[in-house]
Amino acid sequence: MTYLAGLKKNDPTIRDLIIAEEKREFDKVRLIPSENYASAAVMEATGSIFTNKYSEGYAGKRYYEGQQFVDLVEMLAIERGKKLFGVDHLNVQPYSGSPANMAVYHAVLEHGDTIMGLALPHGGHLTHGWKVNFSGKTYHSTPYELDPTTEMLDYDLIWKQAKEVKPKMIIAGYTAYPRTIHWEKFRAICDDVGALFHADISHITGLIVGGAHASPFPFADTGISTSHKSLRGPRGAFILSKKEYAEKIDKAIMPGLQGGPHNHTTAGIAVAFEEATTPEFKAYAHQIVKNAKALAERLTSHGFRLVSGGTDNHLILFETLKSKGISGRDAAKALDLAGIETNCNTVPFDPSPPFNPAGVRIGTPAVTSRGMKEKEMEKIGDWMNEVIEHHTDQAVLMRIAGEIKEMCQSFPCPGIDPKNWLS
Repeated sequence: MTYLAGLKKNDPTIRDLIIAEEKREFDKVRLIPSENYASAAVMEATGSIFTNKYSEGYAGKRYYEGQQFVDLVEMLAIERGKKLFGVDHLNVQPYSGSPANMAVYHAVLEHGDTIMGLALPHGGHLTHGWKVNFSGKTYHSTPYELDPTTEMLDYDLIWKQAKEVKPKMIIAGYTAYPRTIHWEKFRAICDDVGALFHADISHITGLIVGGAHASPFPFADTGISTSHKSLRGPRGAFILSKKEYAEKIDKAIMPGLQGGPHNHTTAGIAVAFEEATTPEFKAYAHQIVKNAKALAERLTSHGFRLVSGGTDNHLILFETLKSKGISGRDAAKALDLAGIETNCNTVPFDPSPPFNPAGVRIGTPAVTSRGMKEKEMEKIGDWMNEVIEHHTDQAVLMRIAGEIKEMCQSFPCPGIDPKNWLS
């Protein structure tokens, strides 16, 4: 049977690009911590007939007819998610993580309210109150920062700042923070200053449901997560909350910010929630952390300076400019040529511009999904060091790319079958 037969007939150019991307993802070591491999089941649901249906509203209260099966899919996703996270309320309609955060803020804040999130250059997200984002323009943002010595959260300093600025909301959960988050400490700070506690668990959702990182629930009042990253679902998002915020959040999504939900994405989220209940997923979540620690140790042995000195989760952030004499962007580009996919990233107190920062961010969810373990992490660490040391030597980079491609042949990719490329 011909693979992607409809595309081969109607748009062979797009078909060729899809296959080229499959080959790229199969042949490379993918270390961007926000990327992963969705299962074949998730991709089947995401590419299903539900892409045809328009469904403004919520299950049982739609503005269009023909919702008999869409309603069942959405209710199933909600019930699975509520059970998985142990929350009162869950909304699976946000199109992505940023709109999900926007909806929560829209639901529980007023324009001009003070919010506190980790500063973007220190590992926070744009939507946690950074000045160029809607969150920093709509609300009065007073970001907190990491301790300059430990490069970790200092809860006493965050508490002191909260007492001074009296925020309406404090945001925890990050995009480039390699350490454990102590949710109960944020709860205590919020209780003391009368703030709402919002948790953005987008990066570590898979670790949380797999038991490799503590959950912010029931400590948090509200929370959001993307459904890809460590959870291995489709590109989407969901909102979690206590029951007292459920109605406001639902109204903030529809009709406040969105129209019809992406039902094919909802189906994929439902599948991802189900997959996350298995013993295999729990083992995967714990292996992510083991792999990150092994890779961190190997990089340290090669003289890389790791932000905060190591990692407790899926993510490693290391500085290259001073310790290796190469910018983060140049390092990331050289690594990519050698078959190692990463992203350049600012490090705390980074003197370099954001587009050419002093660091690189990596993570282990995708390689763990392929079945790689500590032994492979050591090899990857060695290759990374060799690439950085010889980043201008094209022959070295091409040799390493070939070695990585050879190694990758032994580790199948969820959702990718190389036999399809022959049809």
